[in-house]
Amino acid sequence: MRKLIFCLSLFLLSTALAAQQYDLVLEGGRVMDPETGLDAVRNVGIREGKIARISADPLSGRRVIRAAGLVVAPGFIDLHQHGQEPASQRVKAFDGVTTALEMEIGAPDVTQFLKAKEGRSLIHYGTTASHVAARSLIFGAPLPDGAILPKSGPATDQPATPEQIERIQQRLRDQIDVGALGIGMGIEYTPGATRLEVIDMFRVAAERKLPVYTHMRSAGRIEPGSAIQSTEEVIGAAAITGASLHIVHINSTCLRDSLECIALIEGARARGLDVTTEAYPYIAGMTAINSAVFNPGWREKLGIDYGNLVVPNTGEHLTKERFDELHNSNKQLWVLIFANTQEIVDAIIPNPLIMIASDGAEGHPRNAGTYARVLAQYFREKKTLTLMEALRKMTLMPAQMLERSTPAAHQKGRLQEGADADVVIFDPQTIADRSTFEKPMEPSVGVHYLLVGGTPLIDEGKLVPDVFPGRALLGPGRPTAANR
Repeated sequence: MRKLIFCLSLFLLSTALAAQQYDLVLEGGRVMDPETGLDAVRNVGIREGKIARISADPLSGRRVIRAAGLVVAPGFIDLHQHGQEPASQRVKAFDGVTTALEMEIGAPDVTQFLKAKEGRSLIHYGTTASHVAARSLIFGAPLPDGAILPKSGPATDQPATPEQIERIQQRLRDQIDVGALGIGMGIEYTPGATRLEVIDMFRVAAERKLPVYTHMRSAGRIEPGSAIQSTEEVIGAAAITGASLHIVHINSTCLRDSLECIALIEGARARGLDVTTEAYPYIAGMTAINSAVFNPGWREKLGIDYGNLVVPNTGEHLTKERFDELHNSNKQLWVLIFANTQEIVDAIIPNPLIMIASDGAEGHPRNAGTYARVLAQYFREKKTLTLMEALRKMTLMPAQMLERSTPAAHQKGRLQEGADADVVIFDPQTIADRSTFEKPMEPSVGVHYLLVGGTPLIDEGKLVPDVFPGRALLGPGRPTAANR
């Protein structure tokens, strides 16, 4: 009898121990969660891709990662990432990013975008429905494979007829139905779009209760067409339709008037409008040189000249002759635009309304270094952000923006029990960007571990080969178990 009782007790004990065993334990790190304000040394137990336990007591795991002296934080969420190929995903991982989404412009074909990445993505992904691509398609000039921006021409510069607007709207609805997270609008790339066309696209977003992510119509101070007027236009469209609005890269659209544009957003929010914005920590932007951004008048509008345009990697500063050659080409070439100042960027990044997003693509250092640069410069060097404030801009704020599109975002951007195990573990004293305009794909340093859905992607500072833990974030048009 005693033997039976002993065996039963041993079985129950082993069962209890197995129940407390985690797939992975992060031991002794400085655990930081911007939503609850937790900032303490804790142990984190991860099971089946979720954060199952956060405790001051020891935890048992099949693997234990010693995180003493390191920060354990939610993985960074990039709402504005154009580079979706493996090379860009790799440098995003070293920058602490676990989710990188194409929200500004959107994918031309959402189904194709999602299918191409399924089971092949290092980090989580998703996209909006592209107004730019829908407009080009309806105008009979579909974008070439791999392109997200059209060449300047009739499809960008001509106004749409009422019948064409209806067809563009239907294309966007179709894209939402297959999983788009909202509508992406690059209004500056479609200058022929009338104010009414813009409002009609916002109406589709409002109808589907999804946000509009927009690159505004114009930059600079020249009226009509100033950055202030452009900000006014999209805030007005949000007010008229009731759609949520996210204004992308306010630093590179509003330039010297960035703080005034932020004040307009602050005023709209104070009166109940759902308007948000973002910025990246660099003085130069980048776009396609044959796009409508460079329609006649661009120099006066931006207050720059040909020499302020630089070809990535080569460092070539353009002349008028070289610009004309590239602008008139059918081949899409990216060009760096040096139109901002460090003083403006330094004033924008700490603003409480600003979340961090990279606008990343190959050719610009923001693709590889945005998040580490914010931590190195604004937390550690300039001391204009606390570590928790910086983390909030990179995690919780973008996750809350995503909650307008999918319930799955409630489990992102937090380090809490029940949240997804998207976790970055980094050294706050050494994390830094290494990418430059000369070497834009140089990975950041200081991230020791990166977990995507509980799977180590960076392990002891090295990328783990042949693992693809990234999963799609889908809008309500295509429900999944994670989105219900």
